[in-house]
Amino acid sequence: MATPSPGYSITLRVETPASFTATSELAAAVAAAGAAITALDVTESHHDSMVVDISCNTVDAAHGERVSAALDELDGVQVRKVSDRTFLMHLGGKLEVVPKVPLRNRDDLSRAYTPGVARVCMAIAENPDDARRLTVKRNTIAVVTDGSAVLGLGNIGPAAALPVMEGKAALFKQFADVDAWPVCLDTQDTEEIIKIVKALAPVYGGVNLEDIAAPRCFEIEQRLRDELDIPVFHDDQHGTAIVTLAALQNALKVVHKKIEDVKIVVAGVGAAGNAIIQLLKAQGALNIIACGRNGAISRTETYTDAHRTWLAENTNPDNFTGTLHDAVAGADVFIGVSGPNVLGEEQVATMADDAIIFAMANPDPEVDPAIAAKYAAVVATGRSDFPNQINNVLAFPGFFRGLLDAGVADITPEMLVAAAHAIADRVSGEELNASFIIPSVFDPHVASDVAAAVASAAAAK
Repeated sequence: MATPSPGYSITLRVETPASFTATSELAAAVAAAGAAITALDVTESHHDSMVVDISCNTVDAAHGERVSAALDELDGVQVRKVSDRTFLMHLGGKLEVVPKVPLRNRDDLSRAYTPGVARVCMAIAENPDDARRLTVKRNTIAVVTDGSAVLGLGNIGPAAALPVMEGKAALFKQFADVDAWPVCLDTQDTEEIIKIVKALAPVYGGVNLEDIAAPRCFEIEQRLRDELDIPVFHDDQHGTAIVTLAALQNALKVVHKKIEDVKIVVAGVGAAGNAIIQLLKAQGALNIIACGRNGAISRTETYTDAHRTWLAENTNPDNFTGTLHDAVAGADVFIGVSGPNVLGEEQVATMADDAIIFAMANPDPEVDPAIAAKYAAVVATGRSDFPNQINNVLAFPGFFRGLLDAGVADITPEMLVAAAHAIADRVSGEELNASFIIPSVFDPHVASDVAAAVASAAAAK
């Protein structure tokens, strides 16, 4: 699993003696240190020396230091500076506000601002629905977090969550032309979060809840859906569920199995696990076993929270009891939304023939994909450096594009299923194989297809 990643990309500015072989010697040293070179540029050239910028992907920060040390050991070579390209991308943030209308003269100013803007204000005061037509509300999403469950980093707080929310907003714009803005709240009190989001709602056409820990995220989403007249979508739940269902539809085609016939084991019963299970059931799955830290959720136990109680009542038809390792024996499908390395080769080997493994924990999946591929017919992860990346960016930009275009507030299971079908259908029958069950996040048609499917489902409601 320790492979160089763009997430740990660095640029080393290196001074070296001028010679015909200088750049090739530098490249060889970087490669010998285990890094993957992505660019090599001569930035200065003198009679007796050169300055070379070497960009490469490393495994982690410590690996970058080893690469730098390897270059410094070469005769006459000096590493002047090492720049972390990820941090460089984040300098000053990743977003800006740009006016959509020109302000070239007094005439423009009088209509965009005072006195002309007063007429628009009064029109909205008389007909509040006009806010969606005459303001940014028409195309703007709040990306709301409290920083309590950020990526796989845990409860790191709202300020540390901001880079993720900025990235989310950038993806909204890039893939679906939705304007989104980070709203990182310095509270983890359920009632206070609900109160703040409700107070902010007049500005936004929708709310994307992000990285809020379970079980509070369930109540926050449900309450806001009940109390607001704009769509509220928890991407960690429903975005993950949509893309998982899309990938599973195509994976089942590869192995010639039907969703109603397979045994599915889901590791992780938090926000993502609950939503995945609900959507799989809506699509016809009949035999799902949900596993938490203490093993399978079953009707032999009493649970204090409503979500595990629902799982106990609506999954595990044979009332299996036992550990995750016991549960995967004979399973056709494993879906992991839990943590790293919860399965080993011994357990994967007990799964059914032509098994499907979705190990989606990030950055380290539930099982090493190389080991999983020894036994399973189809393997997918959440990572970009393996085939079949199950990534929420396939779902949420187009999903909100569809909601905004349709002007609806309610989000229904039919919309979620329609979005999953739209994503799955981007992989044609000619393209479908064990290493290509889900389209690329850069497929330019995914967001528009999802938006159209969501809007169509909304119209049919």
